[in-house]
Amino acid sequence: MNDLTIRLLATPAAVPLARRAVREHLGAGAPPDAELCVSELLTNALAHLGEGTPVTLRITGRAARTRVELTDPDPREPVRRQAADADESGRGLALLAAVALEWGVRPEGTGKTVWCELPGVRGQRESSQSEREGLRLITGR
Repeated sequence: MNDLTIRLLATPAAVPLARRAVREHLGAGAPPDAELCVSELLTNALAHLGEGTPVTLRITGRAARTRVELTDPDPREPVRRQAADADESGRGLALLAAVALEWGVRPEGTGKTVWCELPGVRGQRESSQSEREGLRLITGR
């Protein structure tokens, strides 16, 4: 699978566009939480760095794991908050931690990359197994 890299400005309009691009890139077997993670990472950049901040979204992997990364120009690491019931924000990293297999932050020059890994695309292993079985039938091995 080819990786997906999108350079964009963090704006409210960019969030649904990025989700749609990820959905189309990963296809029908996409991890169900991939779009949620993209939304949370991009919304966090928008909220904490301001509208118009240049960011880069990357989607890599496919079979075993799908990795979602968002790189921004701010070196400060995000802080996971404990939002109170009445709080209207502050749950983004908690959501990320709840749905991801792993997540973290990596320094990038003068900025950082916040990443998470999700279970891979459903059906990828099954099709590979089917292809191997079909090959055995053809070759007799």
